[in-house]
Amino acid sequence: MARRRTTEADADDLPRYFVWIRGLGGPEPQKWMAMDLGVGDWKRPLVLAYLELPEGERHLPLSALARRYPPPKMDAL
Repeated sequence: MARRRTTEADADDLPRYFVWIRGLGGPEPQKWMAMDLGVGDWKRPLVLAYLELPEGERHLPLSALARRYPPPKMDAL
């Protein structure tokens, strides 16, 4: 399948942030449009690390970003 060029308008529709959150089985990667932590900042304790993605990386799949930016080291409980 042919890949079309990303336009400036398309780039605005792509998630801006790559985020590692605390999941049940360990760190889980996500892509977020904004660092809006929700009502009462209830998400704040779940965020382990985040990175604002350069425009050239916003189109990459989550698996590629997870390989490029590995999860933070976590201390065992």
